[in-house]
Amino acid sequence: MIHSGGPAQWSEEPPKPSDAFDVLDDFPDAVVRQVLPRLREREAIAALRGYREESAGSIMSRKFVAVPPDWKIGQVTDEVRAHAPAIGKLYAVYVVDAERRPVGYLRLRDLMLSPKEAPVRDVMSTDFVAVGPDTDREEVAKLADRYELSVAPVVDRDGRLIGRITPKQLRRVLREEAEEDRNLMAGLPADARPDESIGRIVRGRIPWLLGGLAGASMSAAVVGAFEDELAKAAILASFIPIVMSMAGNAGIQAATVAVQGISTGTVTFGDLGWRLAKELLAALANGSIAAAILMLLVLGVAQIAAFDAPITLALTAGLALLAVVTVAVAVGATIPIVLDRIGIDPAMATGVFITTGNDILSVMIFFALASLFYL
Repeated sequence: MIHSGGPAQWSEEPPKPSDAFDVLDDFPDAVVRQVLPRLREREAIAALRGYREESAGSIMSRKFVAVPPDWKIGQVTDEVRAHAPAIGKLYAVYVVDAERRPVGYLRLRDLMLSPKEAPVRDVMSTDFVAVGPDTDREEVAKLADRYELSVAPVVDRDGRLIGRITPKQLRRVLREEAEEDRNLMAGLPADARPDESIGRIVRGRIPWLLGGLAGASMSAAVVGAFEDELAKAAILASFIPIVMSMAGNAGIQAATVAVQGISTGTVTFGDLGWRLAKELLAALANGSIAAAILMLLVLGVAQIAAFDAPITLALTAGLALLAVVTVAVAVGATIPIVLDRIGIDPAMATGVFITTGNDILSVMIFFALASLFYL
């Protein structure tokens, strides 16, 4: 109930209506229409259902405590104690003006350590970050992580406080978004679940598998285009899985770090230049180490197996591996950021797409260098 300038404000809805909302969301609308009127939390659940799925409004709790700025700290603590059963868990006390717009907040330590006669306006913190009910929940999680928020207030279009997103909900959002990114990176639908039916599994996975098949077919076509080179030196075929594997691993590593940075808000399009330079320097170092090891292996095998120009082959293979790793990292670090810039989920850049793309590039680079230096 809201009483501007009067008693502390708190919501009277029963706890955890969002849990019931999540359960009902899995049922058909016809079932929901029959069940919802019978629930004690029907008003709170109906309010949540009015917001877009995966928005701040759909996950917010309508239970909060708010006080006017002219109260004393002692008044706040007395009011909190008096209504403790209705309040439940208390993470912050919001300070609102006469129009119910938040102007600050009180932490628990402010209530415990400040003098009882201290005015709320002199103790409150004003560095809060509020979100609207239509804000995407992933953006809320990014803001919470960026500003180290334990709880996020939700305001309507007029700036009036209507709810809060609790730490439990923030953790849940971060976990679910991480699971969605992991699924996309593995070539699965974002909402894939262990208890899915066989039909849903097939429908969700076959597009990604067919995409992988198309990419593998393109890689095979590229290899086939160098048939003459393979006929001249069959040993080149033994390096194909090496360069493809290294390209795939290097690309996925760079893309995974980029996707994680985008998810937490620590990587943006403006970071592309310095981030790419940093990844390329690391790729050159890693590629050089891997290339040196590969050259030593080639020279070692040359001692027990006869093939033409082992030193030239070792240098060619090492140079190709260095080039392949560098290019793969450049692709993996760049594509997710570019896709995020144009509004496409960057997690979709990993897995099938970057792996198959780097496979094709790695084979082309390897045979181009082999034709130039070894054949």
